[in-house]
Amino acid sequence: MRILLDTHALLWWFTDDTRLSSRAREIIEDLENTVLVSAASAWEIATKHRPGKLQIGGVVIQRFDEPVAADGFTHLAVNSSQAIHAGTYSVDHRDPFDRIQATQAELEQAPLLTTDPAFHDFPIRCIW
Repeated sequence: MRILLDTHALLWWFTDDTRLSSRAREIIEDLENTVLVSAASAWEIATKHRPGKLQIGGVVIQRFDEPVAADGFTHLAVNSSQAIHAGTYSVDHRDPFDRIQATQAELEQAPLLTTDPAFHDFPIRCIW
């Protein structure tokens, strides 16, 4: 199975946070799965770290590619067709990071690993 990690799931994985559900942890650890990490997550972490909203962000953005590669995850770039799709969703949701990740989950046909209920308004499958 291919899965896309929401940013909080990625951070909780990196920091071994207990808020990561046991099911989510099992899915990530399953070597049969392809774990996708969106470029939008790097953007979101950097954006939230800059004004001090995300303390761990500085450590993560300095070495973002290292833990992604070490864990065998696959980078997922944001392309123009995804950006247009995200911008044209009829869902009334203003968070650009969520819109991009929902788009990528939809177009990549990969469930989004998230605990965020805001994604239930998008035409995607969420697992946790």
